Amino acid sequence: MNIIFQTWPWYVSGFLIGMIMLCLIYFGKAFGMSSNLRSLCSMAGAGKYVSFFNFDWKSQRWNLVVVLGAMLGGFIAVHFMSDPSNVDINPKTIAQLAQLGIDAPNGKLMPDALFGTQIWQSPKSILILLIGGILIGFGTRYAGGCTSGHAISGLSNLQLPSLKAVIGFFIGGLIMAHFLLPLIF
Repeated sequence: MNIIFQTWPWYVSGFLIGMIMLCLIYFGKAFGMSSNLRSLCSMAGAGKYVSFFNFDWKSQRWNLVVVLGAMLGGFIAVHFMSDPSNVDINPKTIAQLAQLGIDAPNGKLMPDALFGTQIWQSPKSILILLIGGILIGFGTRYAGGCTSGHAISGLSNLQLPSLKAVIGFFIGGLIMAHFLLPLIF
């Protein structure tokens, strides 16, 4: 029982993800979290106004269950199973965060300066969240899917557009981490 409460090695988690992908391929399904936004909009009746949302969302119910499971699993993991003591952050990362004015998580999984309740007191933080959310939404739609859909499902199906998207995600992440993040903070 103790194995459930510890961090699993990459080869166990990766193997399980691979097995799930094989099952999805076998059943003709494509995994992706962002496709659920289309389903939710369709459920809410957006198909009456925009033809993109006019489709049979009931055929995607299984993917909505995946999102619900991810949310429930994340809640359970954080509130009942998390042990931040086994998270080892590289000292160089801590030093780089300190240069940006962000304290190390210290016994937590995420720094309070980025994920604490005090971000709602700063107009700058709220603006960053709003602009970031809009850019993520636009980028997800423009790329035809999110990082999980392209990197896990698209690459396992050997789709060239997914490879291009994943390369773009990594380049964008590097640009953000090395050039834009220091400007923002």
